[in-house]
Amino acid sequence: MAFQLAACAEMLWMDKPIHWRAARLHEMGFGVGLWNWPAWDLDALEKTGADFTIMNGYLQGRLADDEGADMLIASARETAQIGKRLGVDRLNLHGTGLGDFGLPIQQLNHVAPMMWIKARDTLHRICDMAEEEGVQFTLENLNLREHPGCPFNSTGDVLNLVSTVNRPQLKINLDLYHTQIGEGDVIRWAEACLPWVGEIQVADNPGRCEPGTGEMNWPMIAKALDTMGYDGPIGMEAFAKDTEEDALNAFRAAFTLT
Repeated sequence: MAFQLAACAEMLWMDKPIHWRAARLHEMGFGVGLWNWPAWDLDALEKTGADFTIMNGYLQGRLADDEGADMLIASARETAQIGKRLGVDRLNLHGTGLGDFGLPIQQLNHVAPMMWIKARDTLHRICDMAEEEGVQFTLENLNLREHPGCPFNSTGDVLNLVSTVNRPQLKINLDLYHTQIGEGDVIRWAEACLPWVGEIQVADNPGRCEPGTGEMNWPMIAKALDTMGYDGPIGMEAFAKDTEEDALNAFRAAFTLT
């Protein structure tokens, strides 16, 4: 079984225009992950012919309060139009809007029980909209060391929400870099999340660079994912320790099953 490999264009060749990065990844045989879209040349991105595997699915909003939910739905609907234009496979969400350096715009140190109910309601609204628009969203886990005060951030929180909503329009973007920092035990977390996973993202820890630069045994993780039957996309959301080509080759090697 071969995995569908992609890489985040935002974190590679950062001195180049975004469409150049997307075209280079496409040339090398990778899908392309993106973050926010307003500053991009969308015409140039379309012309690359790249397979855009994932993109941030909103520009503002929150899951767990009325005002934030309304903002999120409106922003996600607007972003869905861009996603459809580029043919993006999945539109990504977080528990709350993130600002500079990935910090939550509104930090929360406690999530009350009623906020869980509101978050599920908001995600059902997202699914209703996604069904209308013909798109799919994912909810991504983060880690509190790098994203302090972000609600619904942990792997367990995301699994709880997505499995409870349990609709095809909402999947998990399982970021194993964040799982390693937040919980560890990444293979068993992947197995628990598997029925709801839409994409797996990877970077080594510490450093958030390509596989092989940190403490994680990526060939073993790849074999475990294969054994449990995962055949979906795996996206490298990582910086290059040396050259981008070396980083991408290391990523490909780590997830080439032997």
